[in-house]
Amino acid sequence: MNRALVCIPTYNEAENIEPITRAVLLTEPRVDILIVDDNSPDGTGQIADRLAAQEPRIRVLHRAKKEGLGRAYLAAFRWALDAGYPYIIEMDADFSHDPRHLPTLLDAAEAGADLVLGSRYVTGGGTVNWGVGRQLISRGGSLYARSILGVGIQDLTGGFKCFHRRVLEGLELGQVQSTGYAFQIELTYRTLKKGFTVKEVPIIFEDRRVGHSKMSRKIFLEALTMVWRLRLGV
Repeated sequence: MNRALVCIPTYNEAENIEPITRAVLLTEPRVDILIVDDNSPDGTGQIADRLAAQEPRIRVLHRAKKEGLGRAYLAAFRWALDAGYPYIIEMDADFSHDPRHLPTLLDAAEAGADLVLGSRYVTGGGTVNWGVGRQLISRGGSLYARSILGVGIQDLTGGFKCFHRRVLEGLELGQVQSTGYAFQIELTYRTLKKGFTVKEVPIIFEDRRVGHSKMSRKIFLEALTMVWRLRLGV
């Protein structure tokens, strides 16, 4: 068992799951991978099982149905904690989170940061293949959340993260409410409220190579309202 576990939630990522796992394993020898599949109808789970049978650094957690990104990550966190991993990393399956940034995240965590956040909006970070509209929505969303929650994190909506296990053990995961992308805001905010240190390191975020975005109106609205619920403590 390695010191870090990369958790990759999947739903209909049959085209991406093998390339992304191969890239992660080649890039960072200190990590294992947990694929969390929500019963993808395109056969992603079966591909994951084949990869795990071929590679001892890959594990698979099958879930009965799609319940949102947040529920998938919470299941992965519990699995990782039970397995004894000191560091737990969140990562998308679609190459928007480039595996080349994994050593930077893990190095910062091993240097003492409680939560390391791959940030698009600190010096050296950025995005690739994004139109003006998407950039405005993303930057505006982070500014909106920062302003309401009163925190200085530049990329509150980022989902490329490395947690030390002590953070996840101290967050009372059963109280986490978000299921969509608001989950990322909520986890970082709860981490800060508990007094843990959060370090942002620059990443370049690239739009997914194949497949379709999981963003929806419902997920967007959840993020808008969740920041107020966090701020008011409800």
